Amino acid sequence: MFEHLKALPADPILGLIAACNQDNNPNKIDLGVGVYKDDTGHTPILDCVKTAEKFRTETETSKVYIGPTGDPGFNEQMTKLIFGQHQIIDQNRSRTVSTPGGTGALRVAAEFIRACKGNTTIWVSNPTWANHQGLFSAAGLKVESYPYYDYETKTLDFPAMMATLAQVNPGDVVLLHACCHNPSGMDLTVEQWQQVTALAKERGFTPLIDMAYQGFGQGLDQDAYGPRLMANELPELLVCSSCSKNFGLYRERIGGFTVVAKDSTSADIALSVVLSVVRSIYSMPPAHGAALVNTILSSSELTAQWHSELAVMRQRITHNRQMLVEKLIANGVERDFSFITRQSGMFSFLGITPQQVEQLMSDYSIYMVGSSRISIAGISKDNVDYLAKSISAVIK
Repeated sequence: MFEHLKALPADPILGLIAACNQDNNPNKIDLGVGVYKDDTGHTPILDCVKTAEKFRTETETSKVYIGPTGDPGFNEQMTKLIFGQHQIIDQNRSRTVSTPGGTGALRVAAEFIRACKGNTTIWVSNPTWANHQGLFSAAGLKVESYPYYDYETKTLDFPAMMATLAQVNPGDVVLLHACCHNPSGMDLTVEQWQQVTALAKERGFTPLIDMAYQGFGQGLDQDAYGPRLMANELPELLVCSSCSKNFGLYRERIGGFTVVAKDSTSADIALSVVLSVVRSIYSMPPAHGAALVNTILSSSELTAQWHSELAVMRQRITHNRQMLVEKLIANGVERDFSFITRQSGMFSFLGITPQQVEQLMSDYSIYMVGSSRISIAGISKDNVDYLAKSISAVIK
């Protein structure tokens, strides 16, 4: 059975991790992995999470399955986190299920879309998170792309984006990043969200919002502007959320998939299809991470602590962007890198060539993907001077 298999290439980011781990250069810098790191290069457990884990250890009485919908408390809290005090909650138009991380939510979304309409085309931004294409294609969806990031001007090419989306067929799905666009860091403005929402209403396409970084951009409420606006203006909406980044629960694999329908009855029907999808993929979601998030968001004290810890992470990322640009200038780099400070979230493209990326890795042990996408959280006050000097050396 296996004799005809051929080895597939490793994921580029996983390959970077391996190469960086094997590098003995004490000055090596890993800018490839998309996880938050503090100034020491460590990805810490949040204090609010530690408190919630202690509570769970003391109060949990069983490891029995929790059912395909997952933790009801988590589902309710995540709906509130995404939509705030929104009318869809009062109207009972939304249904949320717990999923194995944001990736699991996206796969459930893909299978749900296929169940709704087997020949659906899903449109993703160019560029987008590297795993989007594979996730949707594996579910049997046709994947097309719309213009998004202009590599020359280092800006969002909104006119080209809108021109393409204006040709999208009714019933197609358009993937949008709620905030902290991965991999470009370029987000839609309030006015642009309004225009995309109006176009979705006019064309009849369904938005699927990937919300992996709520709270890492401008703030919890500001980062949720797009989903809240679309839920208010459109009859149908799909949202995939993740607790990996904003709660630091990477290895717990907890996220959510939310369906917003035109009314309560339609939402119940949609949920029945979602649960059928869940049953056929993984049957039951994990419980631990969901319980932690529910504990935190159900406690005013722990929620306040989480808000404070989240603000520290967000402010550190913003500071790192400014710090890198300042150090590049200090090292005599004449090229304008100020676009980095106008972006948000974990990622940015440096805009250097693949050859320069390779030189940074081979000569300076600075690791990033070939597109020059860097993880901003990998920068620290201890390595930024070396990073800036190395970039200066390869681009002169």
